[in-house]
Amino acid sequence: MIAIKKILVPTDFSEPSEIAVRYAKEFAATFQAALHVLTVVEENAMMYAWTSPEGAPVSLANLRVEMEKNAREQINHILTDEERRKYKAQLVTLVGSPFVEIVRYAKSQEIDLIVMGTHGRGPIAHMLIGSVAEKVVRKAPCPVLTVRHPEHEFVMP
Repeated sequence: MIAIKKILVPTDFSEPSEIAVRYAKEFAATFQAALHVLTVVEENAMMYAWTSPEGAPVSLANLRVEMEKNAREQINHILTDEERRKYKAQLVTLVGSPFVEIVRYAKSQEIDLIVMGTHGRGPIAHMLIGSVAEKVVRKAPCPVLTVRHPEHEFVMP
C-alpha cells in the first residue's frame, strides 16, 4: 500500500491554485497527511521592475524584500488557524525559479504527493512561457496531481 504522509501544494494565489488547495486539503484529511503549502517568489520577475509606475528607479533589494513580504502575507491567509493545526501545515515562501524550488522542496522534505493547479494556457502562451506544472510533473520525485478549472467537485457521502 502507498502511504501518503506529506502533501505539497504549491500556490501562486491564482484561481487554479485555490482549487488545488481544496483538493490537497481533502487528500490530507483522507490520508491524515501533513500539508505543505509553498509559494515561490520568482527571481526573474524582479529583473523586469527597473522603474516604478511613476518612473522613479526601484531598488532591487527593496523590491525583493517587498515581494517576499507580500507572498508571506498572502500565504498566511490560505489556511485558517484551525486548518493549520488539523493538517499539521507548514507554510513556506522561497525565492527562485518556481519549478526548480518546488521539485527541490519536494525532494528535501520527502513529499509523497504534489497537488498543483494548472492554468491551461493556449499553445502559444505555453510555447513562450512554458508550464511550471509540466516541468514539475517531469522532474518531481513523487506523483503529481494537476488540477484545472472547472474541476470536479468532491461529493460528500
